[in-house]
Amino acid sequence: MGEQGTSGSEGGGKVAEAQAPAKKGAADPRLQGISDAIRVVPHFPKPGIMFNDITALLLRPGVFKDAVDLFVERYRGMGIAAVAGIEARGFIFGPAIALAIGAKFIPLRKPGKLPGAVISENYTLEYGTDCLEMHVGAVEPGDRVVVVDDLVATGGTLSAAIKLLEHAAADVVECACLIGLPKFKDFYKLDGKPVYILVESKK
Repeated sequence: MGEQGTSGSEGGGKVAEAQAPAKKGAADPRLQGISDAIRVVPHFPKPGIMFNDITALLLRPGVFKDAVDLFVERYRGMGIAAVAGIEARGFIFGPAIALAIGAKFIPLRKPGKLPGAVISENYTLEYGTDCLEMHVGAVEPGDRVVVVDDLVATGGTLSAAIKLLEHAAADVVECACLIGLPKFKDFYKLDGKPVYILVESKK
């Protein structure tokens, strides 16, 4: 569900295999509208945190659609078999992207939320540990998967999602987030996988 520290709630975890960013062309004009629609809430949920609130964006259907469309335009035609959304804000964008590109949606949930047999991946937070779970059989070996969340700050939760899917022999193509710290701009790599963000987090 996003990452703690700048916006949401993702954990700390090691960021691996950072690579130099590539230059990009002119920015899509829709990106400014997306950035403008994200509200900053100071000192939430605790002092020192500048929370990037996406609920303001969700109240603007045109901007919400622009965000989804930008992801859809990127992943359509890439042979993506599944979109995996991280609890909870990955559930907002992930299903819409999956439906538009003709892929299945896989919820990656916190412990105890999925009935039946699951596989798990533990990861380290700044002050403890957490875990992501996925249903056994949700992906087939070789499935091309995009991981979706609202925000990436440290990369801990995304890294856990990558490992979880790879345990099931999925091919993680990329991680896609609405918001990211500046270091994640221009296709930063996390555990060897590109991280694609639409806009930089606000301070």
